[in-house]
Amino acid sequence: MSSLLPPKLYLTFALGAALLVPACGGGQPVSQGDRERRDAAPAALAASHGIDPSAIDASVAPGDDFFLHANGAWLKTTAIPADRSSYGVWSVLFDRAQQRTRELLEKAAAGGAAAGSDERKIGDYYATYLDEQAIEKHGLDPLRESLRAIDALADKRALATWIGGQLRADVDPLNMTNFYTDRLFGVWVAQNLNDPSRNVPYLLQGGLGLPDRDYYLQRGPRMDAIRAAYRAHIARVLTLAGLDRVADRAAAIFDLERRIANTHATRTESVDVHRANNPWSRDEFARRAPGLDWTALLAGARLDRAPTIIVWHPVAFRGISALVQSVPMDTWRDYLKFHELDRYSRVLPRAFADESFAFYGKTLSGTPQDQERWKHAVNATSGALGEAIGKMYVQRYFPPESKAQLQEMVTAIVAAFDRRLDALTWMSPKTKASAKAKLASLEVGIGYPDTWRDYAGLQIVRGDAVGNARRASLFDYEVRLRELGRPPDRGQWWLDPQTVNAVNLPIQNALNFPAAILEPPFYDPQAGTAARYGAIGATIGHEISHSFDDQGSQFDSTGRLANWWTPEDLAHFKAASRTLVAQYDAYSPFPDLHENGQLTLSENIADVAGLSAAHDAYRASGGTDNRTFFLSYGQSWQTKNREEAARQQVLTDGHALDEYRADTVRNLDAWYGPFDVKPGQRLYLAPAERVRVW
Repeated sequence: MSSLLPPKLYLTFALGAALLVPACGGGQPVSQGDRERRDAAPAALAASHGIDPSAIDASVAPGDDFFLHANGAWLKTTAIPADRSSYGVWSVLFDRAQQRTRELLEKAAAGGAAAGSDERKIGDYYATYLDEQAIEKHGLDPLRESLRAIDALADKRALATWIGGQLRADVDPLNMTNFYTDRLFGVWVAQNLNDPSRNVPYLLQGGLGLPDRDYYLQRGPRMDAIRAAYRAHIARVLTLAGLDRVADRAAAIFDLERRIANTHATRTESVDVHRANNPWSRDEFARRAPGLDWTALLAGARLDRAPTIIVWHPVAFRGISALVQSVPMDTWRDYLKFHELDRYSRVLPRAFADESFAFYGKTLSGTPQDQERWKHAVNATSGALGEAIGKMYVQRYFPPESKAQLQEMVTAIVAAFDRRLDALTWMSPKTKASAKAKLASLEVGIGYPDTWRDYAGLQIVRGDAVGNARRASLFDYEVRLRELGRPPDRGQWWLDPQTVNAVNLPIQNALNFPAAILEPPFYDPQAGTAARYGAIGATIGHEISHSFDDQGSQFDSTGRLANWWTPEDLAHFKAASRTLVAQYDAYSPFPDLHENGQLTLSENIADVAGLSAAHDAYRASGGTDNRTFFLSYGQSWQTKNREEAARQQVLTDGHALDEYRADTVRNLDAWYGPFDVKPGQRLYLAPAERVRVW
């Protein structure tokens, strides 16, 4: 619910952003299904400050399609590079951060840093990932021990112990809306929904190789083809590993995943925090989800001392536990071996990496060409040592002047949001006081965290690519486990400074704006006020507004899941939300597929409220150039997607496609005059129909 960008647009650097960590990149190996789809393409650096007049298509009336009006000329002349699933203005930021990080890593890899230092670890990880000759020479040897251990699993108790020992902190349902893990379950450690004084573990459903349950269950020729290609991919991976009877094994593995998918909650159900608030004691697992040896699993996961675990997807836990009991051990062993191979494909011999890209890149995302190895290496190293690299990054690339100016903008937009609260005629004084208290206690992080992660306990061995990935993944998990039972740290960051994104942290009541997003053309200190407030200002407003969207509004100023609304106020809020759901349900990027307004509701509320607050702050600063303000906002969503990637986003992601996010402007009265929008045009809304949530 809380991050600005969908997964396909993140720069895949951040350790804290679990969905974004590249496969075998250390922190948490990510889902194969997401691996090839989330980075935007390179773009030329902005030659001017402010809006780009050459991108505008004056032949398209703003009232018919504002996204095309603001970006149509650019769309006509722009091709998506062969190694990307999307291309856009955000690519300027992504490429700049990636290239800068590469320079830092190459310097570290050249040697000279002290043994055991962060710089030495960074350099050794990066150099090892790039050493394809050594990876080829090692073959499957780095995985032999784990594959033999899987073969040796004799019974369901041993299976449960293994599953538990492989769990990692690779999901994040509130900050990053990341519900995906290819491990059977995902772990998240964060503040207790019901008790702000301590951290607890959360467990989420997992176990799929495809991005979401719909890929297994949705009917139609397109999904049939993807399922057939995935079964073939499983068989090819098993063949590369030297296994026999690969067709039969692949069929059994796919059928097991299909049965797991049948137990899963939908993506829309997953964002319902009240549905997810299921605190179970350790002893309750055996009764509530029989079939799996939970004592063995929780001990293997080192969660056996946690008095309470919040189970996000209880129905899936019951279903998956029953499958553990009923499915033969041979099938479970093959399933685990396939995922072990698939998860580490990028640091196995080239045939595995090529096969991974052929399915997850080409078939799932429509990307014709794999990226250069150094880009994967940069992403992987940042995944393993994100804050260590971030510390180097901000020392070199984030000037204090930018931080100061951005802090002023944050103060101005928070003040504008506060004034909007004062002006709400439908909200009672009681609810308004709670909302204002939450806004006043909001903690905003600009650029980088105040304290940095200590990597002293992470061992990086030059020449051991798989081992480095394993150890980094386990190290991150152990860091998270040490947070259990402790008071939450409201200043904790979930994005590294070199990550191009921004995030609202609802149970911390905090925001993170990493250094890499605070760059031209998105944030340009030399641009005019209208352009700055339309782009980075709307982003700041978006993240502030997440504290008051359909999910964030359920948390009080301490981060407790609590109702601070009067019944009448809540009814009004829900009615406005339903109007926005209907608005987005009507958008159809393809004849057979429309946006899911309920799934994207949190982001859509934040877009409307955030843009409104940013515009108010701009006007309060003395600004009058509404046309530039709105064009800047429209061009901040300048993106071109491959069809496969767009379809995947609509089905699985809480963010609407960028073209519809640009059209958020139709809900603001101030947009209509400068662009002469009239009744009868496609985007026109009568004043009473414009959504005014906050």
